[in-house]
This record gives sequence, structure tokens and C-alpha cells, in this order.
Amino acid sequence: MFSITPEIGIDLGTANILVYLRGKGIVLREPSVVAIAANTGRVLAVGEEARLMLGRTPGNITAIRPISDGVIADYTTTAKMMEHLIRKVVGRKKIFKPRVLVCVPSGVTSVERRAVLQAAKEAGAGDAYTIEEPMAAAIGAGLPISNPGGNMVVDIGGGTTDIAVISLGGIVLSESLRVGGNKMDEVIMRHIKNTYNLMIGDRTAEEIKIQIGAAYTLEQELVYDVRGRDQVVGLPRTIQVTSEEIREALSEPVTQIIDRVKHVLERTPPELSADIIQRGIWLTGGGASLRGLDKLLSVATDIPVYVADDPLSCVAIGTGRALEELHAISQVESRQIVSSHH
Repeated sequence: MFSITPEIGIDLGTANILVYLRGKGIVLREPSVVAIAANTGRVLAVGEEARLMLGRTPGNITAIRPISDGVIADYTTTAKMMEHLIRKVVGRKKIFKPRVLVCVPSGVTSVERRAVLQAAKEAGAGDAYTIEEPMAAAIGAGLPISNPGGNMVVDIGGGTTDIAVISLGGIVLSESLRVGGNKMDEVIMRHIKNTYNLMIGDRTAEEIKIQIGAAYTLEQELVYDVRGRDQVVGLPRTIQVTSEEIREALSEPVTQIIDRVKHVLERTPPELSADIIQRGIWLTGGGASLRGLDKLLSVATDIPVYVADDPLSCVAIGTGRALEELHAISQVESRQIVSSHH
């Protein structure tokens, strides 16, 4: 039965926001960027429209990313952004306030969690709940989380990487690392600047990562033309970069992620470890698409590693599926999903 109250799951990411409407699936996928009028603080654009303004705005408009490292860095803007998105999904008529389930990284403090719930309320939610990201990622990847037995998920987002071992519908162990896709873009920017004296923006860095980024040696190395501003003469210049040098640059964040996965594995109880060796490690999030990351992780841990189908949407899909369960929250789940009435 479909309830009259709209039910929305929000994957509030550092880089992208995905909104899941119960009964419809993912209805919105926008970059987490807000453009604001500097003098009045009025929201001018949200999402893709605002992202196109990043680094190109005139002085009276600022384009900001209100979510940093997976947590709310700019509270007011986040609330405005959520309000804009909820309105876009539910329409303006506010007869029934939507029930909202928002994803948070596994390492959030209770203060950060409260900030998320508060922002959801301000954005027009009736009831607001939170669910931990790796939990949502595991549900979205279709892992049998309610069965006894360990499942390991590594969710690599824009700002954070969440690593968790899940069994019987609960998180047994989890660690959150403030390294993700954005950190990868940063090391690429730094590499291009230090090696070629060329300045590029984050959008170009991200494009390089998508086109030729890799974590493991490729059978066929790739090349890519990069345009940027020469630091010495200040004029535009084009250079060619290879996937090998980008892999070298990316080795720092990639190694941090792999070390942390090993650390979680070392702390996993032996019975669950045996399950993980059998079921493998599942990668979700945008970072899961980095070429060869699954292979490198598998070599490093000696455990099979799988990339979930549509890794970018896993968390949002999982949040949506968790909404379906909200009606019958079991004891285990209520530990995970904290009601806003706390």
C-alpha cells in the first residue's frame, strides 16, 4: 500500500545528492553545489545549474559546496539546498509533510547527526531519520545483510570512504576515512601543477580521473589532453598526460583506503572473516569506478573484490529500500535508524 505521506530517501553526498521517492525510485541526481547571492544570501541555483557556476561566478555570486567530508559544513545552505530539492520532488503543496530518511557517514558524531535531522526538519520534513551510509550501500548493493554471516562494504564517496562489516542487520565494525573522490581530484591537480607548471580546476581534475584514472596497471595505458593555464606565462596551454603518471599520483589516497580496509579486516571476528573471504568485499560509491581498484584491493587483501552494479546509486537505492522497512523497524534497525525525536 502506498501511503499518502510522501517518503523520501536522501543520499546527502559531498559531491552529489540523490533523492529517492518511495514508489518511484531515484527521481533526482544533482551535484551538491549551491549558488548564493553574496549580498542577500538568497539561493540562486542548486545542483547542476550551480555546478556550472563553480569557479566562473561574478563577484556578487558565490557557488559553494555545503557538505564537506560527508558532513554539513555550512548548515544554513544545506537546509536551503534540501528544501529546494524536497520541493522539487514533492511539489509546493505542503498538505502532508514528507517522511525523510537521510544518509550519514558511519563516523558521524551525535552533534553532526542532529545537525542533519535539524536541517531536514527545516527543509520541510515531517519525520526525519538517519541511516548509516555503509548500511544503505549494502542494502542497495543487494547484500544479504539480515542473515547471519559477515558482509563487507567499502563505500567510496566524494568526501569520505566508509568501510563496514555488517551482520544480522547491524553494523559490527565500521570506520570512516575522510578520503574519497575529492581527495583524488586534489592530488591530480597538485601533480599537474608540480610536474607541468599548469593550473587546472577541480572539474578538469575530475575529468582526468574519469577518463584515464587507474589504481592498477592497465593492459593498455591511456593518454589524455589537458588544457590549463601556464603558471609561468599565464596563458592557456595543452599538455598530454598518461594513465601511468595519474596512477602514480593517485597512489597516495588509494593506499590510505587500502590500509584502512586491512585495518578493519584485522579487527573482524574470525567467524565473520571466514564469511567475508567467501562472499568477498563489495565496493560502492563513485570511487568504486576507478579502474583496477577492485583488482588492487583483491591483491592486497587476498579476498575477492566485487564492484556493485551502478555503484553511484547504491546508497540512494539502499536508503529507498530502508524506507520500505521504516514501517516495521525491528530492534536491530532502530539502533541504526535514529528517530529525530531523540
